[in-house]
Amino acid sequence: MTHATIQVAGETLLLLPEKAVYWPAQRMLIVADIHFGKAAAFRSLGVPVPRGTTSENLAGLDALVAQHDARHVAFLGDFLHARAAHASSTQLAMLAWRGRHPDLALTLVRGNHDLHAGDPAEALGIELVDEPHAIGPFAFCHHPGVDAAGYGLAGHVHPVYVLATRFDALRLPCFVVGTQGLLLPSFGAFTGGHAVKPGPGDRIYVTSGDMVHGVA
Repeated sequence: MTHATIQVAGETLLLLPEKAVYWPAQRMLIVADIHFGKAAAFRSLGVPVPRGTTSENLAGLDALVAQHDARHVAFLGDFLHARAAHASSTQLAMLAWRGRHPDLALTLVRGNHDLHAGDPAEALGIELVDEPHAIGPFAFCHHPGVDAAGYGLAGHVHPVYVLATRFDALRLPCFVVGTQGLLLPSFGAFTGGHAVKPGPGDRIYVTSGDMVHGVA
């Protein structure tokens, strides 16, 4: 799989096809909007949605941690979708994942869904922080545009970019690289997306799942 390499705030970041960012200097994997328990929340309301999204998300994290030998994972908010994410099946899956990575540092910047869902289980060993959370030259946030001293890394929007021809259109998850911050796509399965257009100075990178391409 082919990533895109960018330089921001004096640092090198890799935009990964799997909808995550890797910061090599810190051996840090950065993901936004994983929304554990979203499908369970819908099912609790009687909406028939697919099962297995928690396992899919955890398998995706497993693969990226192994591929990049990551030592730290930072979650840019919306780790849990709703209180239904505290269901035993979801919690047991996350605890089993944690058991496979006991030495992996985990940090969660609380997002709007986290405030409603409540903090994840203490046994997961996640450092819980509020935005903006400074690490090096970066301000780790959930919401884009937060007033902070560093270059912002944020999620919340679930950005997608529409590639259109006269006859068809394709919506692809995208990274938006601006002069003041980087907006990440939603990492989670079953999370949807919001179409975005580049603003002044923005660069758009879409991911097909196998490759990251600059398109604007």
